[in-house]
Amino acid sequence: MPDQLADVRLEEPCPSNLPPIFPAEGMPKRHKRILFVTSEFTDFVKAGGLGDVSAALPRALLAEHDIRVLLPGYPQVLQSAVACKVVGHLPGMAALPACDIGELRLADGLVVYALICPELYDRHGTPYGDDQGQEWPDNHIRFARLSLAAADIAAGRSELSWCPDLLHVNDWPAALAPAYMAWREQATPSVLTIHNLGYQGSCPLGCCAELGLPDTAGLPESMEFYGKLSFLKAGISHASHITTVSETYAREITGEKFGCGMHGVLTQRRRRGQLSGITHGIDGSWTPNLDPHLVERFDATHLAGKRRNAEHVERQFGLLPGRGPLFAVVSRLVHQKGIDLTLAIADEMIAAGGRLVVIGRGEPELEQAMKRLAENYPGRVGVHIGFDETEARRIFAASDFLLMPSRYEPCGLSQMYAQRFGSLPIARHTGGLADTIVDGVTGLLFRDETPESYFDAISRALNIYRYPDLLDAMRRKAMKSPLRWEDAARPYTSLYQRLLQQAPARAFR
Repeated sequence: MPDQLADVRLEEPCPSNLPPIFPAEGMPKRHKRILFVTSEFTDFVKAGGLGDVSAALPRALLAEHDIRVLLPGYPQVLQSAVACKVVGHLPGMAALPACDIGELRLADGLVVYALICPELYDRHGTPYGDDQGQEWPDNHIRFARLSLAAADIAAGRSELSWCPDLLHVNDWPAALAPAYMAWREQATPSVLTIHNLGYQGSCPLGCCAELGLPDTAGLPESMEFYGKLSFLKAGISHASHITTVSETYAREITGEKFGCGMHGVLTQRRRRGQLSGITHGIDGSWTPNLDPHLVERFDATHLAGKRRNAEHVERQFGLLPGRGPLFAVVSRLVHQKGIDLTLAIADEMIAAGGRLVVIGRGEPELEQAMKRLAENYPGRVGVHIGFDETEARRIFAASDFLLMPSRYEPCGLSQMYAQRFGSLPIARHTGGLADTIVDGVTGLLFRDETPESYFDAISRALNIYRYPDLLDAMRRKAMKSPLRWEDAARPYTSLYQRLLQQAPARAFR
């Protein structure tokens, strides 16, 4: 074990002057302290669905827990309208610089801690790369710093007057935190949520020294992965429990096809009862009779507002009114999302009377292919390369069917957004899509990763569209089907309670 880690092995991981975690008999029980660690938070910065979950799940848990969010101090965080007060400091280690901790108290009571380290986080672009989509070459330093900060806060080294009972870390950018804690023999239990196993946070084995890792980090049973270090494998190997974002995906990742090379270790964790799937919910802003983004609001009883939103989308995207259905793609334009499958069946879909509206950005070749499709079908296909929240919501409200032919989809949120707004998702039977869509009731599912199987589902949709009563009945079922976060969060509370009960007692308790 390196000297840096040996120096901070603690018998009392949190300050002894904090209130006891398990109060004496007869004393009122207090909420458990949970530190939720993430690289995205939609209030400030978002690259994908992780940002939405990181903003919604902690809020849903506020009633049951003293939950706080830790994320990097990006410019979007520190320059937001929410005041940021420096409340703590963390020492550096190896190549990880010292940093301050800023506290932001949001209007709804949620507390956010931001790591203030300009040399790592004061950059324009996404959380992971520049404006041209190139990843930052020091991402291993940037997110090891985030992970070490979480471990240090759990160890009481942050100067904060608050210390978590449990860490909940998300995806590879925070996944090194459970490993840092294990190497320092900290007793704080941890949950790792895998939102997408395909992103693993790899760096060369030679980075051990600059990240302050022990020699054992380079072993296969720790974080070595095909000759590199994997942040995600470190979390899988060392977290107390692993969750992923749907029960089907939790099963899929223990197999070779979806396991991304990690199916062996994930199978071991599942056999020990340490891997489970918890399906996402959606927040209350996705309510069509209240949403201020929509041109006209509506509900499951009065669906006329969908027509007004459709008229707006037709004008915005230069579509001609038609008798056939309006299909939509609201997605990153990447291979995983099956965009090439949609391109493959587009000619037949349009020939059968369908129209298509697309919003999103992603891989340049798929962006260009979508632009060419719009050029080939003026008035029938409209494409916007980019993303706008208001337009996306209006497209969900306007469309009859949402296309999600994903090759894999850990959970997916878009299908639930579409359902809430009365747009029936057409999706592959995989991951969270299989768990949130009832085929023929709240959407349509197809099995095979082929244009033929996909177009069979499109043909079913075209047939359903010919029967307005059936279409409206399915819309009403779909609008009632997605879970609210308040319901989806309950399994997390049960998991936290179980892990805290199993955690070894600490000396200060």
